Amino acid sequence: MAIFALGLGAFGFLDTVRHTPPFQWSFLGAGALLLVWSGGLFGLAHRQRRRLTLELAVRKQHFVQAIAQLVFLLYWGWYWRQVYDSAFLIAAQLVFAYAFDMLLCWSRRDTYTLGFGPFPVIFSINLFLWFLDDWFYLQFLLVALGFAAKELIRWDKGGQRVHIFNPSSFPLAVFSLALILTGTSDLTWGQDIATSQFFPPHVYLVLFLVALPGQYLFGVASMTLSAVAVTYVFGLLYFAATGVYFFYDSYIPIAVFLGMHLLFTDPSTAPRTEGGRILFGVCYGLSTVALYALLGRAGVPPFYDKLLQVPVLNLSIQLLDRVAHSRRLRKIDPVALGRGLLVSRQRNLAYMALWAGVFALMSALQGVGDRHPGQWVPFWQGACSDARPSACRYLADMQLRFCESGSGWACNEAGILLDSADAGGAFGPFGRGCDLGFEPACRNLTGLTSGLGPFEFARAQPTLEDYPIILRGTKGPITDRSPEALYARACSQGWADTCAF
Repeated sequence: MAIFALGLGAFGFLDTVRHTPPFQWSFLGAGALLLVWSGGLFGLAHRQRRRLTLELAVRKQHFVQAIAQLVFLLYWGWYWRQVYDSAFLIAAQLVFAYAFDMLLCWSRRDTYTLGFGPFPVIFSINLFLWFLDDWFYLQFLLVALGFAAKELIRWDKGGQRVHIFNPSSFPLAVFSLALILTGTSDLTWGQDIATSQFFPPHVYLVLFLVALPGQYLFGVASMTLSAVAVTYVFGLLYFAATGVYFFYDSYIPIAVFLGMHLLFTDPSTAPRTEGGRILFGVCYGLSTVALYALLGRAGVPPFYDKLLQVPVLNLSIQLLDRVAHSRRLRKIDPVALGRGLLVSRQRNLAYMALWAGVFALMSALQGVGDRHPGQWVPFWQGACSDARPSACRYLADMQLRFCESGSGWACNEAGILLDSADAGGAFGPFGRGCDLGFEPACRNLTGLTSGLGPFEFARAQPTLEDYPIILRGTKGPITDRSPEALYARACSQGWADTCAF
């Protein structure tokens, strides 16, 4: 055990860590805590003549989940290098997780089951939330809470004493709630994580594929299918009613899609009946929609929408199983409808085939994928002109993001949009646009500062310097920046006067 503690402390002497004292002490402090705990535990065990043992158990559920998560981490990291730069932090959390889990187990009983259990927990946590360097000690507390909840909070399920909560979802939800209540979301990479996961090309397809082995082996495809389907249907109805997209740039944000595949689908904390699992997925999808709306109205970063509800859903699984077996729902029990599929793996394949068909249809209809219209400026320009709900506000936010990234054209457009709401708010974007060399922004800034009264704002088409910024939408950076490629991309997105090039 001392090897784990000293190994964790050794991370504190890496060059990228030791120059930031709070960051360094996160590792040194966690290592010291493990060392003191292990010394006290083994000393007490020696006096009591307890024999602490290890039992090797490699469970398919753990390493299949871990492999799927690792593949996604590697793919995501190829397009957002911060993931690769933080790989040593994931390794440090794994060291801490194994040591903490062993010590907690041996503090309560004599045998620790050694396997791959900590891997999917740590990978899952790091798919959704990291703390910044100065606050990284909170990451270890987050991990500790997950394993403590798994060990200490249990109930009877099917005649067995098992943990109630998903050991990654529970601490994520608790810490998310704490960050919201204290207004300290900026202590984490949470928003950057949710945004950057859309950078890789074909990322929805990659997630669909990496989740297939787990869906086949553990029968969780029905959960993912129902969660995705209900969220997508809601998005279609919302668009039909308002003319804009509920999640703005997608029907299902990639971070939510990730949660529907690799977060809430832990079979150990899910309902056991097929009907219960379908209800579980429906509840996850609808609760994500509700949380996104509530968080947005409260002015809270919306990336918590797929994290907060999972522990509550874990508590509901036995109720959902009872509801699925109720007299009213028994007639449409999925298992009863598929009695001919006597082997559970056959039922799993049937659900996977249905899910594959739904995913293919959604992809063809741009329900998921890289080319959702809500990513592009022309859609929101049209929606703003038609005065659709929140369209002008979102367009202004989009233009401000592009302005900060260096587009003078976007700065000018943002200034014009902001002037209609608050003339004072337009000075900043016009000034930055002028600094970037976009002449209409300079004229508009001069007009505002002259104080001569109302005037017609100057506008112009984006330049070739603007297009690599404003054409990316919410995807990763554009690599092919040749004029031909940029104009072709602009034409496909619906930009005026670009298809002739």
